[in-house]
Order: sequence, then C-alpha cells, then structure tokens
Amino acid sequence: MIAPVRRRGRPPAAESTAGDTRQRIVRAAIDLFAEKGFHGTGVAEIGERADIQRGALYYHIGSKEELLWQILRDYIQPMLVEAEQITDGDDDPITKLRNLIHSHVRLIIRHQREVTIQLRDVGALTGGRAADLQGLRDRIQRCWQRVIDAGHAGGLLRTDDHVVTNSVLGMLNMVTFWYRPHGGHSPGEIADILATTLLDGVVTCTDRNTKG
Repeated sequence: MIAPVRRRGRPPAAESTAGDTRQRIVRAAIDLFAEKGFHGTGVAEIGERADIQRGALYYHIGSKEELLWQILRDYIQPMLVEAEQITDGDDDPITKLRNLIHSHVRLIIRHQREVTIQLRDVGALTGGRAADLQGLRDRIQRCWQRVIDAGHAGGLLRTDDHVVTNSVLGMLNMVTFWYRPHGGHSPGEIADILATTLLDGVVTCTDRNTKG
C-alpha cells in the first residue's frame, strides 16, 4: 500500500493552536502592511503569506481593520506601560525626561514596522477602534506633559508648552524611517544624542551648570 503523500506547508489545524495561527496571521499582516500599506494589501495576500485559507483567516481576525487595530494596539500598550512607570517614579524631571526618550526610541526601533504602519495608515481605523487607539496615544502624551510640567514648575525647564511635547514626540517617531540596524549607532546611542540635543534647548542655564 502506498503511503499518503504529506502535504507541504503548515500543519493541519489539529496540530496547531489557535494562538499560533493568529500569530502567523499577525506577522504576515505586519510584513505586508509595512511593505505595501494597509489599503494596498488584500486579505487574500495575508492568508497566502500566513499559509491560511481565506475562510479560516476571517475566523481568526474578524476583519482587516480589526487586524490593523490589534497590530497598533499591541505595540502602543507597552510604550504606555513604560511611560507611566517612568512618570510615576521618584526621579527628578530631567532624569525622567531622559528615561522617556530612551524608552520611546528603544521601543519604536523594536517595533519599527508597526510604527511605520501607524504613521501611514492609522487613518484607516474607524469608530471605536480609532477612538481607543487615540486614547492610548493621548495617555502617552500626557505622561510626557506631566514630566515637562513638573520640570518647568521646578525651574529646570524653560517651557512647558505642549508644542514642545508634540514636537519632541513627532521627532522621535521619525527615527523609524531612517534607523538601520547596522547604521553605526545603537538605539541607546541614538537616544543619548537626541536627549542631549533636545535638553540643550529646554534645560535652564542654572540646571545645566549644576549638572556640570
């Protein structure tokens, strides 16, 4: 009797957990959204890249927009957790600001593709998903503003204008467009350079002198 031919590709559903399948779908979507954009990627392409049939794909993700929401939420939530930990800590505002810069740079480099997707395709989210994601982003921004407010109130920073907060976050997010793993600087070195450059513009002369 001839043994049945084993089909190539992923194991049958019985041999794989739903969580593994969903992770394959998410990884495929991240790759494709980063390469081609949300609107330029079809659901069938995601299924093909993940080696999932279209019917099973919808079972696991619900919709392409739901998949985009999960991708963006899952990278922003760790950023929020770290930002809140730094903001609620006992360090002085200048140290907190440096730590926020390091945290933000490290995480956007780790999630470089997801940040690219957000900056280009976040407008594809609608309704409650769009509102929920904006809520997460607003909470991160409020952490930064609290630190800057405290620094200004303590005479350590020249300004607490929200324009500075928005501009700093915007500039840090742009790192994702030019960072390369072998570009000569580690994420920590990039964060140091940016922190020094930024703080030279907003730290008061008195604080700069006392820091040596």
